[in-house]
Amino acid sequence: MFARLIDVSHTVENGMVTYKGLPAPVICDYLSREASKTRYASGYEFQIGKIEMVANTGTYVDSPFHRYADGRDLSELPLESLANLDCLVVRWPAGHGRAVHRLPFPTGEVRGRAVLIQTDWDRHWRTDAYHQGHPYLTAEAAEWLAGAGAAFVGIDSFNIDCTDTGERPVHSILLGAGIPICEHMRGLGALPDAGARFFAVPVKVKGMGTLPVRAFAAV
Repeated sequence: MFARLIDVSHTVENGMVTYKGLPAPVICDYLSREASKTRYASGYEFQIGKIEMVANTGTYVDSPFHRYADGRDLSELPLESLANLDCLVVRWPAGHGRAVHRLPFPTGEVRGRAVLIQTDWDRHWRTDAYHQGHPYLTAEAAEWLAGAGAAFVGIDSFNIDCTDTGERPVHSILLGAGIPICEHMRGLGALPDAGARFFAVPVKVKGMGTLPVRAFAAV
């Protein structure tokens, strides 16, 4: 039996900027409680919310369709690639540099598991510092993960790729191998190096490549 659940996702809030240059979500009432009183019997009231946002908001999962027109979209991702995954956590302190270029696991330990990379970059969340100079995975590390059979890869940083140029090799490699990616995670320091069970399931939407998730681990 697992003792507790640990949330490793950010809260989506009205006006919150996740990715500089993309619009913030607008969260409001479609039907307010006050307005609903005219629709229901006396003593009953409800709120129906409305949200307008780009898919890359908060902590989100990328499916292959995000990168490839013929890749699986959110509705086509098997639950086995998103939920109840045995979890490995890579610790990458700031002193190691921006580029996560090596992973401390034998190849055989990675197959079928979620690999989450803790850089502690989430400490800059919702500050200007968050959007520049972030840690990222190298193409070589992504090739290793794909070859080792990782089921899922996540990071607590602004992007799993270096954004200094327009190239996105890590997205290309992992999503090309059918491996979902989770970005903008938080609190990975609360997870053990191994042994937790990981969950990050987006809504089953057709024709979408990315969507926010409530990512969590059972430890």
